[in-house]
Amino acid sequence: MASKELMNIDKSFSFRHKKNKVFHGLFLASTLIAIISLALLVGELIYKGVGWLDWDFLTSYPSRFPEKAGIKSALTGSIWLFVVTAPVAFILGVGTAIYLEEYSDRSRFKNFIQINISNLAGVPSIVYGILGLALFVRGLHLGRSVLAGGLTMSLLVLPIIVVASQEAIRSVPDDLRHAAYALGANRWQVVRTIVLPSALPGILTGTILALSRAIGETAPLIMIGALSFVAFVPESLMDQFTVLPIQIFNWTSRPKEEFQNIAAAGILVLLVFLLMMNATAIILRNKFQKRL
Repeated sequence: MASKELMNIDKSFSFRHKKNKVFHGLFLASTLIAIISLALLVGELIYKGVGWLDWDFLTSYPSRFPEKAGIKSALTGSIWLFVVTAPVAFILGVGTAIYLEEYSDRSRFKNFIQINISNLAGVPSIVYGILGLALFVRGLHLGRSVLAGGLTMSLLVLPIIVVASQEAIRSVPDDLRHAAYALGANRWQVVRTIVLPSALPGILTGTILALSRAIGETAPLIMIGALSFVAFVPESLMDQFTVLPIQIFNWTSRPKEEFQNIAAAGILVLLVFLLMMNATAIILRNKFQKRL
């Protein structure tokens, strides 16, 4: 009997080991396929676009002639959009997360808010464009301006920032809160001196990754009327604008091969912009983690 049990156990371990190898191979193959596909795509972009990347490309306005076309207005518009979106989304998102995690009690109202935030995180971006058109462009009479675009993109990334900030706040041990309360601190002092510094690395990482999505979105901005051809740069929040994704889309719709190449160059600039933002998130996270 003992020998049969040992044989059964051995067969069970052997089967589990083989199954583990099969799934390990599947996951490794999936990862390799994704990496190879991404490398091929980036390689093609570099092959087509690197020859068009120069200082004139960065400092010139769009043109009917590919050799004279540049991304100055689109790059400037993207920076303006980021300047508006970042503080609005960060303040509202983190403030909402603090209220839900530190101040609100368990109630139907809190559950209602939480369910809606989770649902809004999965809403298609075009819906936010329709909302921005109705609320900011027409309702508040902001027109097709940088401010309207920034507020629309803030709504787009707000649920993501709220969820990321909530997870970061939840990761702070309750022992730290209880120790601060025991020393006589009130709730706001605990949040300001204990919770936020501890959760800040996660909050900043989630915020910047969410803003990276906003910089790469096109549909909401097309809905609110962002221009596809702009030969000027915005000088105020009420000026019209365009952004890199819209300019790239405009170039890819042209039949000439030269426009496809400068579109590839524009994509490379956008990728560098996004990589810089993601690198900033990593640097900030590591910096604040060392302080803790």
